[in-house]
Amino acid sequence: MKLFLIFVAAALFTSCSFEKYYLASFQRTAHPYDQMTFSELMKKYMDKEKSVTPSIEGIYSVSSVVMKKSKGLFSSVEKERMVDQKNHYAQVAVIRDNAKNNREYIEIPIDKNYLPAYPIRGEFTTLSEGNILVLKHFESRGHVLTYAFTYDRDKDMLEGVRTETSGNVTYTYKLTFVKLYPKPSGGQ
Repeated sequence: MKLFLIFVAAALFTSCSFEKYYLASFQRTAHPYDQMTFSELMKKYMDKEKSVTPSIEGIYSVSSVVMKKSKGLFSSVEKERMVDQKNHYAQVAVIRDNAKNNREYIEIPIDKNYLPAYPIRGEFTTLSEGNILVLKHFESRGHVLTYAFTYDRDKDMLEGVRTETSGNVTYTYKLTFVKLYPKPSGGQ
């Protein structure tokens, strides 16, 4: 039994080591062809066709804020305070998806390189003239979170809000996507 537990522990530790070994060997290997990261590939995709109408397609930096609103135990006054704040904690690519009818854009995290596949973490659907969007954000363990987003064309920014109420406490989750690439034609 002890031998089995030692074997399982060794397998767990080496699986992490294999991933690091793969990444290190991939970076050291002399490739006969030019190599491109997924982020560079997304930039090439974004440059494919410059349209006159602004699009939400692009590479974004993501920030979040969580606010908590509640009443004190013997108070009738509501207090609001910030529970969590993360600035620029992820980079995602938002690209058009014509393959399925129920989603117009997909959200893919691009801040990790050399992955064999990149997960689709969200689906955007526009509601009216492309200014209001709904994001279905996929979390681990099958949870789907729904955010209502607005797109500010002048600032190239997406801002989303989701609220949860539990008893007398209301949590407000705010996501901000700031476009990093492509910038408006004057900024490139």
